[in-house]
Amino acid sequence: MGLFDGMMGNASEMDAKKAEQEVTELLATAENVEHAYKLIRDMMIFTNKRLILLDKQGVTGKKMEYHSIPYKNITHFSIETAGTFDLDAELKLWVSGSSEPIQKTFNKQLNIYKVQSVLANYVCK
Repeated sequence: MGLFDGMMGNASEMDAKKAEQEVTELLATAENVEHAYKLIRDMMIFTNKRLILLDKQGVTGKKMEYHSIPYKNITHFSIETAGTFDLDAELKLWVSGSSEPIQKTFNKQLNIYKVQSVLANYVCK
């Protein structure tokens, strides 16, 4: 992932083991990281139990906000694939109790269908 992609809000895939090291203290018993995506400082982590969104705040990035979204609370989701002129793909998640979706943008190198498949496996049980 280039700096320009990060500045534009694009996410790229990262190693799940590396992501698991960053959130070890947050994980429940028998919970493991299966997929992870990184923006410049923020992360989107899919575990076998929930979605964890990490938001690094402040100049130093030491202040962290963690959003934990159990898959059962995701009411629906959509993907928009990259096109010829629009090089970004988007994921939108609707969480129960909120009318506005959570939106994440992915660069063209990332397989948005893989992200959709992970969600479908957990949300559509």
